[in-house]
Amino acid sequence: MGITSTIFGCSGLSLTQEEREFYQEVQPWGFILFGRNVDTPEQVAKLVAELKSCVSHDDVPILIDQEGGRVRRLRPPLWQSYPAGEVFGQHYNEDKDRGLRFAWLQSRLMAADLIKLGINVDCLPVLDVPVRGSHDVIGDRAYGDEPVIVSDIGLSASQGLLSGGVLPVIKHIPGHGRAGVDSHKDLPVVTASIADLEKSDFEPFRRLNNMPLAMTAHVVYTAIDAENPATTSSKVINDIIRGYIGFDGLLMCDDLSMHALQGSFEERTTASFNAGCDVVLHCNGDLTEMRPIAASSPKLSGDSLRRARQATDLFANIEACDEDSLRREFGDLCDTHTYGQDPTEAGH
Repeated sequence: MGITSTIFGCSGLSLTQEEREFYQEVQPWGFILFGRNVDTPEQVAKLVAELKSCVSHDDVPILIDQEGGRVRRLRPPLWQSYPAGEVFGQHYNEDKDRGLRFAWLQSRLMAADLIKLGINVDCLPVLDVPVRGSHDVIGDRAYGDEPVIVSDIGLSASQGLLSGGVLPVIKHIPGHGRAGVDSHKDLPVVTASIADLEKSDFEPFRRLNNMPLAMTAHVVYTAIDAENPATTSSKVINDIIRGYIGFDGLLMCDDLSMHALQGSFEERTTASFNAGCDVVLHCNGDLTEMRPIAASSPKLSGDSLRRARQATDLFANIEACDEDSLRREFGDLCDTHTYGQDPTEAGH
């Protein structure tokens, strides 16, 4: 039957019969959960099991955005509250080792939360380097405004997830930090020179280019391709992401339903694959949008299949830990900070 190069969301707390039949027919590579899919731990675990039962392949990626701060799908009081990325940068600036440990601890504990539910991919770390005047869609999600700090903390966060058997997704490659608008609503256009982009925006991704998964930025970089955002630009993907950055993991697009992209869903899908994406992502659970995406998506094969297998092979690498001890250590680091914020469905 073959695996379709797609990651899809679903509409609610359990699958409808129509959704179940669609997934069984299409065989998507993976699924993604949002706040609309989350009620209790028992319900989430049951939904994840439902999703996995719809496809015939093993090691099905189940994604979620669990960054901490304002981007969190699993929320208190049923799940622990975690700080936004900027908190680790604040600690790093005072004590580098403490900041890196804090980031690792949070990711390791989030991995423990996720694995209990059957979720095995977290759309983290955010490797974007914001600049003064950029839109706050990244904002406090960023670890800092220096590429070395972002790289160091991003690596610790990734290692924390991996040690818990959860795959990180580095985002938004090759960099969303200069965006002046929110790509959920509009298309950002970045006019920085190649030299400036290489020095800052691209650097965290280059340093973490051995990670298994990455998510594109719906951002136009005029110095590279003035017509197309990274997601649909073969120049950005081939010359920058695969070339200069050297990323050879599985590349997924950011959500195809975001308003930064233009055209029909067939056109968005085809353009993403033609540019070099391995997998397309669609998040809102709308079957009327998913059907044309599925019809326009190829089966996983060639380098894309190799990259997908290379990623899912890492699921088995769960390192034992004393979770209670780690939570106490994490709590001590959190004590002096207030970071709880209202959650949002935004976040990619």
